[in-house]
Amino acid sequence: MNIEKQLTEDIQSALNHLFQEEMEVTLQPTRKDFEGTYTFVVFPLVKKLRKNPVEIGNAIGEYLNEKSSVVSGFNVVQGFLNISLQENTWNSLFNSLLGKKSDSAFESNGSSVLVEFSSPNTNKPLHLGHLRNNFLGHSVSEILKANGYSVTKACLVNDRGIHICKSMIAYQLFGNGETPESAGIKGDHLAGKYYVEFDKAYKEEIKTLIAEGQSEDDAKKNAPLMKQAQQMLQQWENGDEEVVDLWKKMNGWVYDGFNATYKKIGIDFDKTYYESDTYLLGKDIVEEGLEKGVFFKKEDNSVWIDLSDEGLDEKLVLRGDSTSVYITQDIGTTELKFKDFGTDKSVWVVGNEQDYHFQVLFAILKKLGRSYADGCYHLSYGMVDLPSGKMKSREGTVVDADDLVSEMISTARETTEERGKIDDFSETEKDELFRTLALGALKYFLLKVEPKKRMLFNPAESIDFQGNTGPSIQYTHARIKSILRKASADGLSVPEQIGDVKMAEIETDLVGLIAEYPNYIQKAANDYAPSVIANYCYDLAKTFNSFYAELSVMNESNSQLRDFRLALIEQVAATLKKGMKLLGIDVPERM
Repeated sequence: MNIEKQLTEDIQSALNHLFQEEMEVTLQPTRKDFEGTYTFVVFPLVKKLRKNPVEIGNAIGEYLNEKSSVVSGFNVVQGFLNISLQENTWNSLFNSLLGKKSDSAFESNGSSVLVEFSSPNTNKPLHLGHLRNNFLGHSVSEILKANGYSVTKACLVNDRGIHICKSMIAYQLFGNGETPESAGIKGDHLAGKYYVEFDKAYKEEIKTLIAEGQSEDDAKKNAPLMKQAQQMLQQWENGDEEVVDLWKKMNGWVYDGFNATYKKIGIDFDKTYYESDTYLLGKDIVEEGLEKGVFFKKEDNSVWIDLSDEGLDEKLVLRGDSTSVYITQDIGTTELKFKDFGTDKSVWVVGNEQDYHFQVLFAILKKLGRSYADGCYHLSYGMVDLPSGKMKSREGTVVDADDLVSEMISTARETTEERGKIDDFSETEKDELFRTLALGALKYFLLKVEPKKRMLFNPAESIDFQGNTGPSIQYTHARIKSILRKASADGLSVPEQIGDVKMAEIETDLVGLIAEYPNYIQKAANDYAPSVIANYCYDLAKTFNSFYAELSVMNESNSQLRDFRLALIEQVAATLKKGMKLLGIDVPERM
C-alpha cells in the first residue's frame, strides 16, 4: 500500500470537490513539534481561492476525515494542514514493506547516463580533492542505477601536456635511473616527486635570472628548465622515440599507482579515455561549425564563437596556427563519448573552478545543434579545506590520498581499540573492520555535504562514533545485527508479515522513514546529490537509536509486539545497508 499516493489522491479529490480546483499535490513530513505524519501546504491556494489559509486547511481536513480511508485526524497551523493517519494504515504499510522482495528501488526507466569523474593528471598522485571527486562520481552513479538508469562510469586521464613534461625533464636530470622498485614507493608518488623537483629547480633558475636583471615575467619564460619542458612537449607531439618511451614508462608507473589507490578506496570505471588519444579531436567539428556560421574567423586566422547572447562573451575555439584549446578537445571528446555509448545524459564531475568552461561547452554544443546537448550536466562541487596543520603531504600544500587513507585507518584502529569491544576478532577481521570504518568515515564526511558547498574536512571529527558520521551509522547497523543474532540464538524468527499491532509514535516514525526511502533516492538522483542519501541514513539511524532508548525489543512481554519490533529493526538495518551502499560504504555485521 502506498499511503502517500493514496493521501495525495484524496487531497486532489478534496480540492476538486470543494473548490473545483486541479493542482499537483505535494506532501512533506510533518515537523516533529506538531502532531501529524504528512503536511500539505495550502498557501499556494490562498490567492487563487481568495480565502484565508486556515479556512482552506479546515475544509480539506474535514473532507479527508469523512472520505479518506487512511486519515484519522488533522490540525491546521496557519497555512499548514497536518494530517494524522489511522493505526491500521501503519500496519498495512509495514506489511507492504515486508512484502517487497527486490533490492532495487525502481525498475529500469529505459534511460542511460554516462558519468565522468576522477580525471587525474599523470604527473602526481591522487589527493584529497580527487577523493571528493571520486566518491561523488561513484555515489551518483550508484544512485542513478538505483533510480532505474543504465549507467556507464568513465574516466578521462590527463596524460599529456606541459605538466607531464615537467616531471619527465626533472626525472631525466635528477632521477639517476630510479624506479618505484628501487625507491620503494608507488609509481604515482615517484612521478609526483619529480614534479616537485622540477618546481624547486625552476624557482631557483627564476631567482638567478631576476638577480641578473630580468623581470619576473621574462625570467619565468627564459628559465632553461621551462624551455626544456616546452621543447620536450614538441618532441612528444612529433613522436620522438626516446621521449615517447620515457613518457610511456613513467605513465605506466603512475597507472600502477592509481590502480592500487582506486582498489583501496573501492573505485572502478567501465571506460577510460586518455587525453593523448583525444587532444586532437574537435577540429573537424570546428570546421563544420564554420560552414554552418556558428563560428567565425578573425584576421589572425583564429576561430571564435560569439556567446554574448548567453552572457558569456566571445570564446576562442581554435588558435591562428590551427592548434586546439581545451574547449576544442572537450567538444571532440564529448562527441566521441556519445558515439561510443549514445547515452541520454552525460554528467561531468568537476570542481567549481571550471563552471565557466562547462557553461561555454554546453552553449557551443547547443548552437552546433547536437542532439545530446540538452542531456549534458556539470556536477560542480566545492573545494575541500583542512584545519591548518593537519596531515600536510610532502609537497607542503596538498593532502595525499594514500597518506590520508592510511592515517584514517590508524585513527580507526586507535578509536575502536579504546572501546574494547573487538577482543574476540582475529587480526584479519580487525584489519578489515578498521579499513571499513576508515573508508566509511572518509566517504561519509565528504558526501554528507551538498556537493556545491565548499567544505572543511576534519579527520578526527569524521571518525567519531557519535553524531552525523559514517562510523556512527555503521555502529547502529552492527547494533541491530547483534540484537537479531541474539533473537536467532533464542530460537526467535523474524515474521514475514505482522498482525495488527498498536505502534508507538517512534515506531510509526521508523515505518514512515523506511517507506520514504525510494522518494529520497529519486530526489538524490534528480539533484545529483549523495548528501540527500547520507542525511537520510543519519536520520534513520538517529530515529532507531531513539526507538531503542525508549522501547525494548527482546524484553517485550507481548510476543506479537516483540516480533513486530524484530521485523521493524531488520527493515531498518536492511535500509541502512542499501543506503550506505549507494555512498560506496560497507556496514559491518559486528563491531
